[in-house]
Amino acid sequence: QVQLVESGGGLVQPGGSLRLSCAASGHIFSSAAMGWFRQAPGKEREFVAIVSASGGTTYSAPVLKGRFTISRDNAKNTVYLQMNSLEPEDTAVYYCAADQGFYTLLRNNGVHYWGNGTLVTVSS
Repeated sequence: QVQLVESGGGLVQPGGSLRLSCAASGHIFSSAAMGWFRQAPGKEREFVAIVSASGGTTYSAPVLKGRFTISRDNAKNTVYLQMNSLEPEDTAVYYCAADQGFYTLLRNNGVHYWGNGTLVTVSS
């Protein structure tokens, strides 16, 4: 069983930064790709960023224009999402996800593990 617990969300002003964390428990963390998704009110859940099991490959949604960076620390079983130059349109619940299939996670096609989400609100 894998549990994912997100933290770091909150209220931030436009142009500000936040770092989200996702702590994972369970034995598959080091062999699983990890990712972040978000869901804004009234919208579908969308892909944000992904990092491979080794941490050697990362990819972020082009719409983010390089403002968000994903990373992981396998020694701490934790994945991070550094969010810079935040915009009101980034307001959403951010979900951590894990799957041993990199493309399964990238395409959100039957992802096995999800966290409960952390709310990020960008507002002045």
